[in-house]
Amino acid sequence: MARRKRMQIEVDNGTTILSLGEMEIWDGADLALLRETLSRLVDVEQCRSICVDMTYVKYIPSGFFGMLFDWHERGVDMQLADPQAHVMRMLWFRQFFEATDNNRHRLLSEAKQPLVTEGQRNGWNSNVPWKTAESPERNTAEAPERTEKSVPAPAATSE
Repeated sequence: MARRKRMQIEVDNGTTILSLGEMEIWDGADLALLRETLSRLVDVEQCRSICVDMTYVKYIPSGFFGMLFDWHERGVDMQLADPQAHVMRMLWFRQFFEATDNNRHRLLSEAKQPLVTEGQRNGWNSNVPWKTAESPERNTAEAPERTEKSVPAPAATSE
């Protein structure tokens, strides 16, 4: 219940803003609270524009961006407010958010640019098929039949 009391919700120009206060590290329970709150705001209160305040956040659970994208796919305008530099350097953030006004960042439907891996930067061909002409053939012979061995019953012990 203490986590729920930390959650602050306000509305600014038609956008509902969620804040977990001065927490720097969010865990799975915080993510569950956000998911539950977003569900209520979208499904019950019909909110179509939501912003999550990231002012103090230095670490977020791995499912956070995916959760936001799920709501975005349902037609909700998802934004992050005042993210710290560490959050802004995360791959999901760099690929799927664009700056708006008031230090807010809006979630996009498509990545801003194609992801280029380190291997592609070094000239490696990422389109190499798994099996090439030089690849050895995989042994597809059937595994030998299993035989059951009899295992002696444990000896009775006297206590």
